[in-house]
Amino acid sequence: MRTEDISSKKISIFQRKILDFYSHQGRDLPWRKTQDPYKILLSEFMLQQTQVSRVISFYNEWITKWPTIKELATASFIDVLQAWMGLGYNRRARYLHDTARIIVSDYNGNVLKAIEHCKTLPGIGKYTGRAVRIFAANEDIATVDTNIRRIFIYEFDLPQNISDKCLFDLAQQALPPGKSRDWHNALMDYGSLQLTALKTNIKPKTSQSKFEGSDRQIRGKLLRLLLSDAQNLESLQQNISIDPSRLDRILTTMIREEVITYDDGKYQISKT
Repeated sequence: MRTEDISSKKISIFQRKILDFYSHQGRDLPWRKTQDPYKILLSEFMLQQTQVSRVISFYNEWITKWPTIKELATASFIDVLQAWMGLGYNRRARYLHDTARIIVSDYNGNVLKAIEHCKTLPGIGKYTGRAVRIFAANEDIATVDTNIRRIFIYEFDLPQNISDKCLFDLAQQALPPGKSRDWHNALMDYGSLQLTALKTNIKPKTSQSKFEGSDRQIRGKLLRLLLSDAQNLESLQQNISIDPSRLDRILTTMIREEVITYDDGKYQISKT
């Protein structure tokens, strides 16, 4: 597919449609009231595969507890994990904490400078790196998440197997200069509120697995047990009724991710 074949007139109509929707129905979200790169980075970590409605209270409580990235970097991982519990995908808490420490130690707390080297920052890929630059600095760059992908596919009648490169090229082509922050907020809201996956029947590239009975659910149970006290394997097996080999695999993964440690016959939350 050649994105350059899409006319400037069609793109202009599309821009007006999205921005008009945003001016009338844009959401009032706390991370949209700041340009602090740390707070933008925090919101992007929290919003990964988590509904906006669930994130709001966690975000507000978090920035009250750790209002700067330097304060987060000096916090214990146990406190960070405790504050994260309920958001799901708890390895993100580990990535966020590690990233904060790297930004403070290697970049003197300068989030935007660190983002230029995002490949060295845990948990930050192409989308998140660009999103921080867009929402914190209003840079004229485009990014594509699940909502934005669905919007472009639907509005421009694109094949669902379109390549990431073509989508990013089109997203950059459609970006109104000087309006990157508002434009991407508008796209997010249009995709979440108006052009939903249910309405379009456009499936995401990856789907979230069922939570009930999943490894994610087991990990959450394990972390809640270990936040109260270090425990041996026998104790964990008594509280988590799953196949021992599966439990061992999950625990091994959590150790590798440095979420928990194993020492002197007991598992516990990583202290650093």
